[in-house]
Amino acid sequence: MKNGFLVVTIFSFALTAACSKGPEAIAEMPVVAAEVAGLVTFPADSPKLKQIKVEAVVEKSVPTDEVIAPGKVELNPNRVAHVALPVAGRISTLSVRIGDTVQQGQIVMTVDSSDSDAAMASQLQARSQINQAKANLLKSQADLDRVKDLFEHNAIAKKEVLNAENALAQNNAVLEQAEALQKQASRRLEILGLKPGQFGQKVAVAAPISGKVMEVTAVQGEFKNDTNQAVITIADLSSVWVSSDVPESSIRFIQVGERFDIELSAFPNEVFHAHVTRIADVVDPQTRTIKVRAEMDNKGGRFRPEMFGKVHHVDSMQKMPVVPSGAVMQGEAQSSVWLELSPGKFQLTKVTLANRMQDSIAIASGLKAGDRIVTVGVMILKSAQ
Repeated sequence: MKNGFLVVTIFSFALTAACSKGPEAIAEMPVVAAEVAGLVTFPADSPKLKQIKVEAVVEKSVPTDEVIAPGKVELNPNRVAHVALPVAGRISTLSVRIGDTVQQGQIVMTVDSSDSDAAMASQLQARSQINQAKANLLKSQADLDRVKDLFEHNAIAKKEVLNAENALAQNNAVLEQAEALQKQASRRLEILGLKPGQFGQKVAVAAPISGKVMEVTAVQGEFKNDTNQAVITIADLSSVWVSSDVPESSIRFIQVGERFDIELSAFPNEVFHAHVTRIADVVDPQTRTIKVRAEMDNKGGRFRPEMFGKVHHVDSMQKMPVVPSGAVMQGEAQSSVWLELSPGKFQLTKVTLANRMQDSIAIASGLKAGDRIVTVGVMILKSAQ
């Protein structure tokens, strides 16, 4: 009863002060009901009502189970080629630089190597061995025919026939071996791109894939003895990976083949799409995250390795009331909105927030679709409390 008397006394004092300022001040004064906390009422002719906008709460489908994690653009390792020298030698020409675009089959360098002459010599030697083996085979065949004829006329023993047959078999094996060596030597020349019978040819190295030159670790005129070390790295950037460290608690929402929405710092207000291709088999013990990689089309060449951004994946949706962000007053302990009870009459209402979107917030509890809330002029009502 004392509280009611105090509110009436304060209001009477405020009304008396407003009367001294004129009828406009009286019209702007809100009426605060003492019986209900957070209830503010403005007279119908109050100018402040024109500064307040009221809208109906709408219901929308909002994501409930979702994953948001930092992401980074990476090279697609399935589309990266490391070009090494096929033979040890001196790089006579190097026709590409970092950043150049190359096509599959394009000559990127030539190598002057003694191995090319050695391969040529091996092929010629194998051909000579074939000719020699063929001659020996013809001789052994003639010897066999001769000893057979002598054996049929009882001029020699059976042993001589067996020796002749054995010699023929050995010469036939030598021929087969020489032919195998000749095929091997010819195949070696084919791999090196050399023409048979021409010494002093340079070995031409072609780009295995189309793409951009990402790295060059040699210069023209340099001698390279290590044929395992890459000299040129070429990457096909028409497709890139986006890698993300997804928290262990959220990995159940992601499956291979599902879509990721990608936002990159380099392109604000744009959303790109990728599809999950790999999910790591182990958890990082330090961060308790799992590496997830998604493949993203990059035919336009906009995405570059090491670009940073974030990935967003929605696993399920649910219909919930959604309000503009500006309608919600967020405090340390609770959040609230101003609910219109009737024209000019507003009640401060507690709400539980769900997901935040770009310019709106989903409400888990406290409102329902169709409720009318203040979306513009929230601070006017707050100052009137």
